Amino acid sequence: MYRNVFDVLEERGYFSQATHRDEIYELLSKPGVSFYIGFDPTADSLHVGHFVQMMVMSHMQKAGHRPIALMGGGTGMIGDPSGRTDMRQMMTVETIDHNVECFKKQMGKVVDFSDGKALIVNNADWLRNLNYIEFLREVGAHFSVNKMLTAECYKQRLEKGLSFLEFNYMLMQGYDFYYLHENYGCDLEFGGDDQWSNILAGMELVRRKKGDSVYGLTFTLLTNSEGKKMGKTAKGAVWLDPEKTPIYDFYQYWRNVDDADVIKCMKLLTFLEMDEINEYAKLKDSAINEAKKRLAYEVTKIIHGEEAADIAKKTAEDIFENAGRSEDMKTTEITSDELKAGMQIADALVKAGLMKSKGEARRMIQQKGVYLNDNVVEDQFYELKESDFDANGEAIVRKGKKNYHRFKVG
Repeated sequence: MYRNVFDVLEERGYFSQATHRDEIYELLSKPGVSFYIGFDPTADSLHVGHFVQMMVMSHMQKAGHRPIALMGGGTGMIGDPSGRTDMRQMMTVETIDHNVECFKKQMGKVVDFSDGKALIVNNADWLRNLNYIEFLREVGAHFSVNKMLTAECYKQRLEKGLSFLEFNYMLMQGYDFYYLHENYGCDLEFGGDDQWSNILAGMELVRRKKGDSVYGLTFTLLTNSEGKKMGKTAKGAVWLDPEKTPIYDFYQYWRNVDDADVIKCMKLLTFLEMDEINEYAKLKDSAINEAKKRLAYEVTKIIHGEEAADIAKKTAEDIFENAGRSEDMKTTEITSDELKAGMQIADALVKAGLMKSKGEARRMIQQKGVYLNDNVVEDQFYELKESDFDANGEAIVRKGKKNYHRFKVG
């Protein structure tokens, strides 16, 4: 029996706002709906914030609908002012095109683009060569400046300054919806909650120019229990590209999410059945670590593949269950000459990238947050000795509770 994907997405907690709930429910009651989600290529990798959107596309595809992943090769040249307190840095065409190609490769891990089951299109194809006067006459005439200025994405920028360049963004995104409706039969746009005003603009443009009804849905941004955006660490964003966020670090990010966020992440970021997730929701106290392990494994498997997830899982188990020993643990080599010359543990921490500076390392040591072979380091000026290394020339340093690193004398 066909289950309406609207029910699936709602049960898992994806939805925030719907322009026409009943009409959208009816539209999705049968397979075959073309919908789109836009991705502006502001970096050379997708990040955790994009992952929710990719999961929505996958759920929709599994229900028989057709995702259109819209690459913002055109809108990316302007920059979305939504959620920004300042103007985005302008990128070159070459950078934007490179980023688009990176996005395409990563999306294929979650969405099946074979045989027309899903499409990747780039709005550079219709936006970059627009005639500006024609665009103003054909599109701009349908937008009210008064109404645009009430949009949240513009209101919060007016005090600090909103460039005319960015002011055009809503027109461009609205035109995207119109173009996709005309050329791809797209009747539904999905986006993050911060895209509400832009979605409404596109719907209104289609209605005014064609008289057709199209719809929009927004989903919740990935936030923790305190309402703060997830996907950030002390090192920066959590990227889907393993060159930017190593697979083990990616795994550990999900392994270490707050207890209050585990079940929400399971619903949004895995394909586990709800019955199984509800069983995990019953776990309390230390038992919830089992849910965290499963979350980390499932998310890593989706993005990086089962083999990589198995390796990350084994590495974590070896580190935390076998006194910090693992073949796959991050390792930094120290030369015999460096050791003989007198290498302070603070220098070693900086060399390994565990700390940004010796000052930061020493403060961590003062706070009893650095361990050498499971013994807390008391002296902030402690020098590593040969006796700190085992018969294999290895020593294990731990920063905080869970960040292990191997030093090997080479």
